[in-house]
Amino acid sequence: MRAGNPARSAARWIALAAVVALLAALPWCGNAVLVQFGISALLLATLAQGWNIIGGYAGYPSFGNSVFYGLGAYGVAIAMAQYQLPFWVGMLLALGLGVAFAGLLGLAVLRLRGHYFAICTLGLALVMTAIVSNLPLAGGNIGLVLPLLGNAALFYELALGLLVLATLTVFWLARSRFGLGLIAIRENEEGAAVMGVNTTLYKVLAFMLSAAFTALAGGIYAYYITYIDPAGVFDLALNVKMIIMAVFGGPGSVLGPVLGAFILSVISEILATKVTSVASMFFGIVIVVAVVFMPRGISHLVAHVRQAGWRYFVDNVRAHRL
Repeated sequence: MRAGNPARSAARWIALAAVVALLAALPWCGNAVLVQFGISALLLATLAQGWNIIGGYAGYPSFGNSVFYGLGAYGVAIAMAQYQLPFWVGMLLALGLGVAFAGLLGLAVLRLRGHYFAICTLGLALVMTAIVSNLPLAGGNIGLVLPLLGNAALFYELALGLLVLATLTVFWLARSRFGLGLIAIRENEEGAAVMGVNTTLYKVLAFMLSAAFTALAGGIYAYYITYIDPAGVFDLALNVKMIIMAVFGGPGSVLGPVLGAFILSVISEILATKVTSVASMFFGIVIVVAVVFMPRGISHLVAHVRQAGWRYFVDNVRAHRL
């Protein structure tokens, strides 16, 4: 959201507050299936928003955020299943594991750029899966079983609260000096360094902030699903999904990743329900078409299609033709 007319800005905030209120009321109005879908969509939106910090604003395409998700899940699982600690202690452990690992990892891998950084982070999930599979504390290949709570409404509200917090953080980021520094790094890292931006510090902090929300989402997922194993929580497909949702919605924007996650989650659910055998193929086609015709996402589309009309799509095809 950009600064503009005060009345228009106030109307936008009121509209967003109304949307959040409606979402918060869903567990008390919808059925169990809708609540279950809502939890999944909200967690995916949080993952997309977390990736947006490092990938959208800093311009570093991380394929390793699923590592933070897995660490968060195991933080809660180990605390609750192995030491019988309460959920909130597990969430603190999840946060600490994700942020600490991102800080240590960032100092090493954020010196790489472009496809070198992407390839390096891509292998992290495989390495972490192998490590955790051999840790008795983490249950090895078998995984861990958490206590059953059976309160879907609570997990829904937790997921919604985390998404709101992540989105407000990105909103602050877009208007802060720190956020401007990340954008400068994304556009021209050498130029940002010349202008006095501590690029290493900014990148590592962005990586840690991204990891924080990702790990907390993993912690909520672990307690909700009550069973985790290394292959499930360190899944590379999850990382690809969060990137696709962020890019589809509009990386480097406040609401784009959230919209992208919700829209693609709905499309995926409908296709899986109606045409289960070819759902993945149709979902892939939707993504390819979207990338070809609106490569900068839905947020950019909404901002420019009114003036350009159909030329917006034609210009994108010409500018980004294969």
